[in-house]
Amino acid sequence: MRKAQAKKLPVAPDGRYNDIMVSRFINNIMWDGKKSTAINIFYDAIDKVSKLTNEDGYEVWKKALANITPSVEVRSRRIGGATFQIPTEVRPDRKISLSIKWMVRYSRERNGRTMADKLANEIIAASKGEGGAFKKKEDVHRMAEANKAFSHFKV
Repeated sequence: MRKAQAKKLPVAPDGRYNDIMVSRFINNIMWDGKKSTAINIFYDAIDKVSKLTNEDGYEVWKKALANITPSVEVRSRRIGGATFQIPTEVRPDRKISLSIKWMVRYSRERNGRTMADKLANEIIAASKGEGGAFKKKEDVHRMAEANKAFSHFKV
């Protein structure tokens, strides 16, 4: 790195749950700067989750995020003309970012009427250990396990 690293801007907690994680999630849902739309999508999804599961939607969402949070990932490293996939621990901040990005991405790819429906279904699936985001986490862990032999090449 040649320049000083950029300062991380603090994220303000959301209005309903007073949670910074919710704000980060909403910011990842947001497209074209339409934050109020993203907020409505998230809160509608949480309400639908609580209606479908008869549990607190916020708690189900937190459980779903915990279920799809990766602990190891593979990073490419070039050694002597060959590129190796080296398993490494995931930084705490990156763990959160990855799980949020995966949940939003796979809920967008789901079939459903509205984004709130898709997100609600993905949250419920992830809390049960199913769905696209959970499968992605499993794939990442499987890849790291398969390349354990190269772990002595730590990045």
